[in-house]
Amino acid sequence: MSPRKQQKQAVQDVTVYEHPLNERIRSFLRLEFLFDQADFYARGTSVWNNRATLNSIIEIQSQIGRSDMKTELLKELERHTANLARLEQNPNIDRRLLAEILDELDMLIDRLYNSNQPIGHALNDNEFLNSFKQRSAIPGGSCAFDLPGLHAWLQKPIEERNQILAGWLASFDLVRHAIGFLLRLIRDSAIEQHFIAEKGFFQQNMDPAHPCQLLRISLPASTQAFPEISAGKHRFTMRFMVQGDYNDRPKQTSEDVSFGLTCCLI
Repeated sequence: MSPRKQQKQAVQDVTVYEHPLNERIRSFLRLEFLFDQADFYARGTSVWNNRATLNSIIEIQSQIGRSDMKTELLKELERHTANLARLEQNPNIDRRLLAEILDELDMLIDRLYNSNQPIGHALNDNEFLNSFKQRSAIPGGSCAFDLPGLHAWLQKPIEERNQILAGWLASFDLVRHAIGFLLRLIRDSAIEQHFIAEKGFFQQNMDPAHPCQLLRISLPASTQAFPEISAGKHRFTMRFMVQGDYNDRPKQTSEDVSFGLTCCLI
């Protein structure tokens, strides 16, 4: 088996759960999820795919509108730049790789500063999207008799509809690029360690001087248990739960659970 196939097989055999430890990372993860969701639906060729893509665009707008996303991104990019710049004199650092990362951070910072409008501003006054957004808040509110304009648009050739949707999604390219780059840096910032949760319970203290941004928990894909995580400034707790009957609440397992843990500090 080739190394690439081995790596792919290893990824398939593991389920990764992530838990953000601050509001900024929580927003980034939600947007990453929404962008991936929009990509999936946008590849489809049915009116239901187009409707789902429109829903994803509305959700992306809503998530971005919950905070000053440009400011949040700039703060995180500049924080990473300052932290990584301190490593330039470290003889054990791959300086070429570090220079590439710093160049990418500088480019994203410059692009955000040079953008004079809020992220996604081009869609805020889009009457077609706004009418869809208003009606979508009502169960079944976007059906044909509620939005005849949408129904008419859905009769256009799929190529034309997908081109329009791609143009709307492109309004978020900068924020998507920045979030994707930051999350890659964060996820790659620490080495996974292995632990055992005795009878499904695990607790670990955290260093307030070096706050963790993101917890990543990996389990064999065959594991029936999943982690429920609660965290504060000083410690986090994990309870590994199993879902028996899907009509009932999950319960904490009574078995020991072996898992991988990555505390992403950068």
